[in-house]
This record gives sequence, structure tokens and C-alpha cells, in this order.
Amino acid sequence: MGRTMLKMPQLGESVTEGTVDRWLKQEGDMVRLDEPIVEVVTDKVNAEIPSPFAGRLVRIKVGAGETVAIGTALAELEVEGAADAAAEPAKPEANKRKAPAPSAPASHQPSPAATSAGGEKVSPAVRRLLEDNGLELSQIAGTGGGGGRVRREDVIAYLAEHSKATPAKAQPAAASSDPRDELVRISTVRRQIAEHMVRSVSTSPHAWALREVDVTNLVGYRAAQKNQFEARHGFPLSYVPFFIQIVCDALMKNPYLNSTWTEEGIILKHYVNMGIAVALPDTLIVPVIKDADRMGFIDLAHALNDLATRARNKTLRPEDVRGGTFTLNNTGALGSVAGQSIINQPQAAILSTESIRKRPVAVDDAVAIRPIMNLTMSFDHRIIDGLAASRFLNAVQSGIEEWTPASLKI
Repeated sequence: MGRTMLKMPQLGESVTEGTVDRWLKQEGDMVRLDEPIVEVVTDKVNAEIPSPFAGRLVRIKVGAGETVAIGTALAELEVEGAADAAAEPAKPEANKRKAPAPSAPASHQPSPAATSAGGEKVSPAVRRLLEDNGLELSQIAGTGGGGGRVRREDVIAYLAEHSKATPAKAQPAAASSDPRDELVRISTVRRQIAEHMVRSVSTSPHAWALREVDVTNLVGYRAAQKNQFEARHGFPLSYVPFFIQIVCDALMKNPYLNSTWTEEGIILKHYVNMGIAVALPDTLIVPVIKDADRMGFIDLAHALNDLATRARNKTLRPEDVRGGTFTLNNTGALGSVAGQSIINQPQAAILSTESIRKRPVAVDDAVAIRPIMNLTMSFDHRIIDGLAASRFLNAVQSGIEEWTPASLKI
């Protein structure tokens, strides 16, 4: 028998840390291969992590409520055939922190030859930003290539996150000064969502666009088909799989909307991993439909229903929230008419389909009542200018307004 480590897995694009919510096994328990062993939460997912080994849980290294970096050893397991030398030591205790207590940046002089976790030297701009703010490179979680190279955006996001932590602690009584007030403790997942939103706005200069779309053709088709579809497949026919196909086609024609900004250049993704925002009672999760551009309509509808169901049941796997290249947010299901969403880093844009409302519109110099929907989009202005955003929205709008049953890709 030998010993090996269970590590904090990568639980989503741009996620650098996770919080242990609860252990499903205790020290001394036997664990089967792929049996859930610990529940971990991030801003993207609440997931039960399956054991990659069969054996005995010897020691828990990270307790419930502690937040650690991706790759940190969570527990030590005794397994058949493992070599003790392969077991990696746990991260130092300084790397652990309780979720509710964000730390302020420490003032240290960086080493002259600053290098990233992957061993690569950082750019002069990053080194200068570190020096100007009295930071060490080891304090920053890198999201660039080469094994997590620290980018300028990572430093800015760190500064934005930690600069907001100090004022909140300076006035602890302000939230409950009136006896009629109720203080609701911030959950781990809500705190991580908040941190992710701050990082996104700090990283990407957000621009916003809105478009009115006539959805007469889709509304008529869905009304005629929804009963038959539900009887055959066992779940309701929504508008979302129609929108996914149309958006995928538009992204293939406008690849900069389906890209990522890096210091080395803009990475164009010639495939679509479609993130679908799913609203839960106390949070929001964005599972990903992989290679959505290559899927037929029925497969898309089933994949969408499966991910949404497992998101609501809290049974998503870590791979279900990884690798998204674009996000579609169906805020219309919540009654929204127009809103501005925050980009899901490191993507270039997020598109929201708002609620469909009957409105009077001009059609061939006459007034008609038509079902109208607003499309709203936030986009990274470093990558996308108004012209590129308009071309993409034009493609989505025409795809919806000119849709016919012949457009359906089965």
C-alpha cells in the first residue's frame, strides 16, 4: 500500500481557487473509485468531487470552509500500488484562508527577477505594476498561458478585489445599526460570485448594445410544436435551443465574438462551447454545452435540459462548467425586458435574450401587433468595437427574424 494526494481540481474557466463546503467521507473511511468524497464550491459550480482512487481516506488536510488554490492537496489517501514518493506535500498553511475573510495585500518588495508559476518571466509592465503597488508575484494567481503566467489584468483584478475588502471591515456596525435591519450572512458561493464579477469588470472594459427583434416565426412554430415535442421527449420545448443554433451560426461568421484576450494576442475559437446561464434560488451557474455548433437541434435540446436539471439538483461535474467560449443568458425567462450582464471571463461577450412581449410595430407602412424581443449584449471593448458587435447582432437578428422550419438543423 502507498499514499497519494487528492487535489483541488480545476472547476471552471478562469477559476483559481475553490472552497471545501463539506466532506462526504471522514478520516479512516474506505472510498471506492469515483465515489463522491468532498463537496467543493466556486463562483461557477457547487460540485461533488469523485475520488480518483480506491482506498482509505487517511488524513483530511483542508477543512470545511477553507479556501485554497487549484492544485492544493485536500486529503491524503492510502491506495493499492501507489508510491509514497508520488504523494505531493500539502500547500503551506499560509495558502489556506477561511472563505468569509479576504486578506489585504501585504507590502513586500518583489524580487528583481520576477517569474510566473510556470517559470516564465513576466512582462516589464507587469513587473512595474507589482513594484508600484508593493506586491510580490507569488500573491497573484495567473491566468495566462505557459502554466498560469501572471498578466497585467491579473494584477489589476487583485488590486480591485483587495482594495474593496478594507472599507467593508472598517465599519462593521453599519449593516445592523437599525434594529429593523436583518443581516444575512454571505454564503461561500455568493462571495465567490461577487469576487468573480469584480474581477470581470476590472479586467474587461465593458461596452453594451441592444437590438429589437421580431420573433413571429419562432413563436408560431413553437406554439404549434410544443405539445408534440414534450410528449415525445419528456420535457418542454423552450426557445433556447433555437437561439443556440442561431448564435452558433453568427459566431462562426464573426469569430472575434468567440475569442479570448491574452498578452500574446487574441485567441479565436473556431468552435463553440456554449455557456448557458441557469438561475438557481440563491445563485447562478453557467454549465457548458461542448461543441454546440456541431450539434443538431434535438441533441441541443436534450443537452440543455440535462445540464439545467443537474444544475438545479447540484449534480454537475467539474467538466460541465469548463471551457466555455461564449455565454447565452436567457433573462427573458425571469421577465426581464432589458439588462446589462457581466462578461464571463475570459470570454469576449455575453448575449441575453429578454422576454418576448407583444408590441405595436410598423410593418409595410401599417401598424401591426408583433411579438418583439430585445437582445442585449455586453462585450469586451479591447477585442470588439461597435462595428464588429453590430455585425454579429445583425447576423443573430436576421437569423431569428428570417427563421423557417427549413432552418432547423436536426
